[in-house]
Amino acid sequence: MNVLPRRATLRALAAAALLLTTAACQSAVDAQTAPAGASAAPKSGGVAELGVNLDLVPANLFTNSNVSITTVVGLVYDSLVRYDRQKLEAKPRLATAWEQADGGSTLNITLRKGVKFHSGREFTSADVKFSLTSYADPKWNGQLAGTAKTITAIETPAPDKVVLKLAHPVSNLLDLLDTVPIIDSETAAEIGTGKKFVGTGAFKFDSWRPNTDLTFSRNDDYWGGKPYLDGVHVRVIPDAQSLAAAVKSGQVQLARGVGYRDAEAAEAAGGLKAIPLEGAELQAYVGINVSAPGLDDPKVRHAIAYALDKERIVKEVYRGKGYPVSLPWPRTSPAYDQELDNRFRRDVAKAKSLLAEHGAALPEVPLAYPGTDGVQANIAQIVQNNLAEVGIAVKLEPVDSTQFIKQLIGAQFPGLWVTNHSWAQFTPSTLTVSAYPFNAKRNSSHFSSPAYTAAADNAWKLPDATGAAATAAYKELSNQLLDGTFLAEIGVVFEQVVVRDGLQGVDWTRRRELDLSKAFLA
Repeated sequence: MNVLPRRATLRALAAAALLLTTAACQSAVDAQTAPAGASAAPKSGGVAELGVNLDLVPANLFTNSNVSITTVVGLVYDSLVRYDRQKLEAKPRLATAWEQADGGSTLNITLRKGVKFHSGREFTSADVKFSLTSYADPKWNGQLAGTAKTITAIETPAPDKVVLKLAHPVSNLLDLLDTVPIIDSETAAEIGTGKKFVGTGAFKFDSWRPNTDLTFSRNDDYWGGKPYLDGVHVRVIPDAQSLAAAVKSGQVQLARGVGYRDAEAAEAAGGLKAIPLEGAELQAYVGINVSAPGLDDPKVRHAIAYALDKERIVKEVYRGKGYPVSLPWPRTSPAYDQELDNRFRRDVAKAKSLLAEHGAALPEVPLAYPGTDGVQANIAQIVQNNLAEVGIAVKLEPVDSTQFIKQLIGAQFPGLWVTNHSWAQFTPSTLTVSAYPFNAKRNSSHFSSPAYTAAADNAWKLPDATGAAATAAYKELSNQLLDGTFLAEIGVVFEQVVVRDGLQGVDWTRRRELDLSKAFLA
């Protein structure tokens, strides 16, 4: 599997494999898999009502940090390429072809013609340059900013041509092109205020009322074909019980943020379905600040990993929508190694033995979690009990969700924390050079190791994400993660969206961005 496919292959895919029976309204480049639940004949009209449990934080547009961000990006913006959800293969979006040159230090890109921003302005190569340059700006906290900064020059020889010059080859360059939303330079200054989000996507942003709702209307000039829906209305419903009630009663037709038990109960009642966002895996984990008293000893961190009852958490909290892991990689990742992934099975005796080797009593350890997230609250309680069983006293500290993200990005947690991370479903090197919890140069745990940094760089600077060299690099990276254990993985899990039968054709990206370009009300 090549992360940078040859142009001939891509053109063949775009021309042949992506045509559907509704070709008049279906753009060839949209089809990765059939959208979930599309069993009725599509029809036009109506506004889809959505519910989300977290409000928008406009300044986090480039961070993929909550469901409101990923909803806005999925509706309003396009990227240059989009990965297939079943395999790590990029498909055309605003880019129709790309070709590697100079041993991976140059990428020549051909852009789609006739695409317009919601303002009516034509999309050109200058917009690609502006978007990639903006993403690399530290003020946006883009998690792939390190990869963006390897681009030393962006040439725009024609409106439909872009040439990227890199300081060195990177194995995850297409991850960047899949991730960066193409933004409008004329209105970019208003993104941070939440007043304007102007893209080329299937829906236009109309308004945002903080802590209340967001509204979107159909983009009749969408390059992928006019959407069926007239618009989308997103309600902010922070309380999980109220959100579940809203989708069960039909006040909303799709809910993001419903607890796994509530989703299970709602599905059993009939008339709706809990859809796991497969291909867009999340990883539940316990984060560890290695600069905190006692947590600086790897033996203590290993004891924490051995103490976790991962099977119980996956079974009870996530209702079996996932599987326990010791490493972040999903089973579909080229970095997955079953033997290594079995390293930290629950072993209370082993955990106690390691703590005895540490030799000193640990102070009470604070454990932070997003306070309004019932799933994370349940996990925090189980983790507290698991650690108490081996002799580690834990104090639970619920944190406001917005503040929690700030603490994660700013590496401000005083002890432990529980949440989900992403990015392991992409090219493996992306996780360890980009994601806040894993970044080898600066991470949320204050963990630093020359061996880990070297392993992360080696995996990142490969020209190809697969093959013998990549396999060896990923194994060393996994060994460093296990030795350092600055994060104790719990399991690979899937976010679920609860959807009423009346809303069909719901789709999503590997980053859990909703794609409603072919959705309709049946």
